[in-house]
Amino acid sequence: MNSLVNAGNDVDYEVFIIDNASSDKSVEMLTREFPQFHIIANIVNDGVAKAYNQATKLAKGEYVLLVNADTISGKETLKRIIDFMDIHGDAGGLGVRMLSPQGSFLTESNRGLTKAWVTFFKLIGFAKYLPKTRLSNRNHKAWVEEFQTTEVDILNGAYMLLRKSVLNEVGLFDERFVKYGYDIDLSYRIKLAGYKNYYFPKTYIINFKVGETAKLSWQHIKQFYGAMFIFAAKYLFKMPDLKVQGIPQLYPQTYEIEG
Repeated sequence: MNSLVNAGNDVDYEVFIIDNASSDKSVEMLTREFPQFHIIANIVNDGVAKAYNQATKLAKGEYVLLVNADTISGKETLKRIIDFMDIHGDAGGLGVRMLSPQGSFLTESNRGLTKAWVTFFKLIGFAKYLPKTRLSNRNHKAWVEEFQTTEVDILNGAYMLLRKSVLNEVGLFDERFVKYGYDIDLSYRIKLAGYKNYYFPKTYIINFKVGETAKLSWQHIKQFYGAMFIFAAKYLFKMPDLKVQGIPQLYPQTYEIEG
């Protein structure tokens, strides 16, 4: 939290913290140490997508920065990414270079997909719609390197800057994606609406990944593979009750942004 405060020294901003039914007295700590922030304490944990939507509906700024709790931001990160978005009017969203606590580069920074999602998109034949997502050989010359600014298909939900006007157009996160896939779904909708997602490596965050669920647990299996089924049903099975006019091949659940 302190790293974000320091990063925002030269930016006019507001902060919304969504607590998803924690039991460790973190709400009391945040209220005491950061009284200037808006803190929303949910009684029930209904997932990351819904929590992000809660904050986004209240945000009044030109941009919305969504950040997982297990990240540390670089001091110049916020200013640099806003400057980039100001210059690139075609940008719907932006992600940055992510590092592990040991300083190693996290490849999902400019790919946005885990190996399981890559395999899934190959199996269902969806890979052709994501040409910039490094679905096969990462050494292909057309793909970006760690320090190369470029357009990407998928933004990583751990740290994503979104243009509020674009969210007003394409809708917020689909809340059926409880913990996984919400960022993939929104990134794809941004592209379908004619905007670009960018990978911007001239700044960084550190991602601790402390919120990951054990991969052999039933909860992980249900949420992770359930997200894949929702995605396939939404874009491949073409559920008619979810159709949105004006965007071909797109059938999302949409949300109206207030304010």
